[in-house]
Amino acid sequence: MVVGECWPTMDLLRSEPMQLVQLIIPVESAYRAISYFGDLGLFQFKDLNAEKSPFQRTYAAQIKRCGEMDRKLRFFKEKITKAGLSPSTRSSGSVDLDLNNLEVKLGELEAELIEINANDEKLQQTHNELLEYKLVLQKAGEFFTSAQSRAAAQQRELEGRHNGEGSIDSPLLLEQEMITEPSNHLKLGYVSGLVPREKSMAFERILFRATRGNVFLKQSVVEQPVTDPVSGEKVEKNVFVVFYSGERAKNKILKICDAFGANRYPFTEDLGKQFQMITEVSVRLSELKTTIDVGLVHRSNLLQTIGCQIEQWNLLVKKEKSIYHTLNMLSMDVTKKCLVAEGWCPVSATNEIQNTLQRATNDCNSQIGAIFQVLQTKESPPTYFQTNKFTSAFQEIVDAYGIAKYQEANPGVFTIVTFPFLFAVMFGDWGHGICLLLATLYFIIREKKFSSQKLGDILEMTFGGRYVIMMMALFSIFTGLIYNEFFSVPFELFGPSAYGCRDPSCRDAFTIGLVKVRDTYPFGVDPKWHGTRSELPFLNSLKMKMSILLGVAQMNLGIILSYFNAKFFGNNINILHQFVPQMIFLNSLFGYLSLLIIVKWCTGSQADLYHVMIYMFLSPADDLGENQLFVGQKFIQIVLLLLALVAVPWMLFPKPFLLKKQHEERHQGQSYAPLHSSDNTFEMEQHIPHGHEEFEFSEVFVHQLIHTIEFVLGAVSNTASYLRLWALSLAHSELSSVFYDKVLLLAYGFNNVIIHIIGIIVFVFATVGVLLIMETLSAFLHALRLHWVEFQNKFYEGDGYKFCPFSFALLGEDEE
Repeated sequence: MVVGECWPTMDLLRSEPMQLVQLIIPVESAYRAISYFGDLGLFQFKDLNAEKSPFQRTYAAQIKRCGEMDRKLRFFKEKITKAGLSPSTRSSGSVDLDLNNLEVKLGELEAELIEINANDEKLQQTHNELLEYKLVLQKAGEFFTSAQSRAAAQQRELEGRHNGEGSIDSPLLLEQEMITEPSNHLKLGYVSGLVPREKSMAFERILFRATRGNVFLKQSVVEQPVTDPVSGEKVEKNVFVVFYSGERAKNKILKICDAFGANRYPFTEDLGKQFQMITEVSVRLSELKTTIDVGLVHRSNLLQTIGCQIEQWNLLVKKEKSIYHTLNMLSMDVTKKCLVAEGWCPVSATNEIQNTLQRATNDCNSQIGAIFQVLQTKESPPTYFQTNKFTSAFQEIVDAYGIAKYQEANPGVFTIVTFPFLFAVMFGDWGHGICLLLATLYFIIREKKFSSQKLGDILEMTFGGRYVIMMMALFSIFTGLIYNEFFSVPFELFGPSAYGCRDPSCRDAFTIGLVKVRDTYPFGVDPKWHGTRSELPFLNSLKMKMSILLGVAQMNLGIILSYFNAKFFGNNINILHQFVPQMIFLNSLFGYLSLLIIVKWCTGSQADLYHVMIYMFLSPADDLGENQLFVGQKFIQIVLLLLALVAVPWMLFPKPFLLKKQHEERHQGQSYAPLHSSDNTFEMEQHIPHGHEEFEFSEVFVHQLIHTIEFVLGAVSNTASYLRLWALSLAHSELSSVFYDKVLLLAYGFNNVIIHIIGIIVFVFATVGVLLIMETLSAFLHALRLHWVEFQNKFYEGDGYKFCPFSFALLGEDEE
């Protein structure tokens, strides 16, 4: 039987049929052909030069050029971002540039921008130095002015004492000092500048120790931070003047200044020259400020010009680089005139690929056309599903578990319905569902705007799964109507309740209870159950049994899909010795339990199903008594128990021996597969080694033993795992009820508007934060686990690899 010969094709149930293709392309048309393949996006190239390093490949020089241009574009982006601009996402017209012209243009722009930056840095450094110099002139001038005024006052005082009556207490030495000639005074040198304030104390200590105290240091605090000329950062500094005597002290002071990063500036004692220098510095600062502003405007205009086209240039460079990377994966023919490519493509894309090759040949005016030929191989092809914006998110959920093996049944088809439904079972409240729906409709309506923006991680995930959330919201509204809960409040949407009071006074409503006065409520849970003493036991029983029914149904669906996989791949061993015993075992126990639940619901029996299932194993021959639901139940239970016991060795023993027999027949030449049915071998390769490999019977038997134990134990644990549907649904309902009763109603019990407003605010925040965010995430993760573990492990191998075609559309995703 040819695989899939009589089966209808579906986009998502089976992956696209793939073929391994060899292309022989003339060198003159190779570049254009690869470029057209990038636009097409339907061909995955194989690397035929894997043994070569990147530097040994044919187009290494072109890739190096593209890498250099990419570096220049990153440099431009960095400068644009640093300048507070944003690259324009709009195309500034169609600018046709080839790689050579773009390379020249980028080089010129880089050189111009580097020159502008260098000039700006020099001007800024000079400007900052002049600002510091002006501060030194001002602060140091204050030092000398105050010192000279004090010295003049002291001299006048001493002269007055000298002219008056002499006293025995007069300071003779100081008097003698002042009387001596000015030419005999000691001349002190000084060094002025700025030192960082955080280093000023250490600077003072080191000066004192290095000169043994033979210096005089005067400092003044600069109120505002100063831009340092060297680092360009704002630094708090002090202006200092160090007075010294002798060349040795001067040399030590200069070295200490350099060590502490203190900027030194010249200073003169002459007041006239000081004023003149301050005036000159102020004029130069004004001129420099004007020059710097003009330079900044010029740089801003240049960066804006680059920003309008940088995205287009970036895309062009990335395209060129990806083309040459792909060309490096091709092998050169011995004649050096052709390139040989191999890769995977969908069978349905054969005509498109051939037309693309022909188009490249015609556009290059090549005399030799490209050759397209299909290769026969036993290598497993990649998996390719054609998805759209609706189905892609559901397929991503499946792919996160594992990529489907080539053409095995894809759980993504069923996940579109089962995933949001199981979520809604745990999240059943049509008020909360409407809130989710409104939130996701906002993303869907504005998806064009959001798809062109860079969103945060959490918002990006939410936007990517907008259609999943929409389905979850719709199913939540449906299950909420079944549970009859709107923010935990029931409504009589489908008619009046079936229950009423025994008399008009309703005195015994909370003691004896209500009676049925009309037909059963047509859809969902009767609203009268809400708030009664029996509400919790009733909902517990309903949701627990419903969880078991849903779980057994989904596990049966998984086993049935394993049958279709085996049938598709022509593996009769898996059908007879895996699918059949698994169906028998699961349904003999838990299928029977599901049947008992339905019968009990239909008949209204009071039978204890726990007792029935426990004693089905412990005492199968005992009389059921009041727990009997139908005639012949005891005999059926014994038969089902025997079938379950038989199914375990049926799964364990036959398959390893039959695989061994098949292996022996293949080596004896009694069984050969035709060449055209090579697709059948994809399933058989897992169990039957090709060539002359040894068949390890013990390894196969142990593998089958593990698989059998896993299924038997998993049948019990997986069924119990579906009880999470009951637990989370109950928790969601109770939390919603608590927020409504203990927050909203409690606040409205007070006759105070402020308390009413506070109650509404607390209720809204609790509902959004806990029920609409945390509970949504919790239910999502539990539904994810049910699909990955309980459902997909029945049939889904997920050991394939994804089809990754060469496509320009994926360049943006690779950059992210």
